[in-house]
Amino acid sequence: MNPERLVTLRPRNIVSVALILVGLAIALWVVYTARHVLTWVFVALFLALALDPAVAALQRRTPISRRLSAAAVIYLVALAVLVGLGFLLVPPIVDQTSGLAAATPGYVHDLTAGRGPLGFLQSKYHIVDKVREATKGGGTDLAGGATTALAITKGVLTAVAGVVTVAFMTFFMILEGPTWMDRIYSLAPAESRPRWEDVGRRIGATVSGYVTGNLLISFIAGAACALVLFIAGVPYALALGLLVAILDLIPLAGATLAGIIIVTVAFLTSTTAGIVVAVFFVLYQQLENHLLQPLVYGRTVELSPLAVLIAVLVGAEVAGVLGALAAIPVAGTIQILLVDWRRHRRPAPTGGSATAGRLATEGDGARFSSHPA
Repeated sequence: MNPERLVTLRPRNIVSVALILVGLAIALWVVYTARHVLTWVFVALFLALALDPAVAALQRRTPISRRLSAAAVIYLVALAVLVGLGFLLVPPIVDQTSGLAAATPGYVHDLTAGRGPLGFLQSKYHIVDKVREATKGGGTDLAGGATTALAITKGVLTAVAGVVTVAFMTFFMILEGPTWMDRIYSLAPAESRPRWEDVGRRIGATVSGYVTGNLLISFIAGAACALVLFIAGVPYALALGLLVAILDLIPLAGATLAGIIIVTVAFLTSTTAGIVVAVFFVLYQQLENHLLQPLVYGRTVELSPLAVLIAVLVGAEVAGVLGALAAIPVAGTIQILLVDWRRHRRPAPTGGSATAGRLATEGDGARFSSHPA
């Protein structure tokens, strides 16, 4: 007969577990409450990582060796480029966006009446009637209009505050980033500090390479779409190109959604324009998927297509569009940490294989440290 086992719960252990649970609950509550601020922090971090290689290159290759001066120069150049693009693009984009918004009721009226290239959707399939039936009962009143106006005003003010905050945080992250990283590395034991510095360099190179590459791909997509729309005679080509560039930032799903929108608008213009834009979009998607994206994901993040898809789906489910944008660099960071952990948990070789193991380790270190600090 097995003897009975008695489990003794000490009051100290119970209090410790309770305090840990309370602390975890408070931490989760703080994260949820400050989710907008944390979003700004993540955006600023990605922007700082994208600009950091330019700052480091300026320090190495020019007489500007001080971090403050180099960061200020790169930051001001980036700001000047954005402001210049704003002055060049914002007025026509605003005009075209307003025109597109004004023309939308006409498109809807033609579709409702069964006219135009897409009129068959109503005449044959009664799409408009089905949409009206699905949205019936959503009336508005004066109180609802006031609430909507208040929500829009709050959203605009929050967006302005977010842009200003992200701008300042980005500059301070560029300026103080190396100092903060040195403080973090100093927490590690002296013998393992080179290892974590190497991991940090690889993570920085992965994230910065992904951010800059993704921005470049989105710019190419928006410019190419705007040019084709203009040649095909589709109105509001610049505004639609900007929409494509923004949506193309979202991995996998963004480009497809952008394609559906621009092809639909092109078909509303004419059947010929719709066919031309659809063919262009299919061809460009093949170019982006098989050439541009592998150059970005393969050389910087080094993730398989399946891992990219899973990461994007999980990120979108957790944090929406921002989660989808951050999913790939986060997955690349996790991969770097796992590879490093697996490499360092192997038992040290003995006997005659010690030299080979040492050379293999040095080879790995040389390969991973090829990214500049």
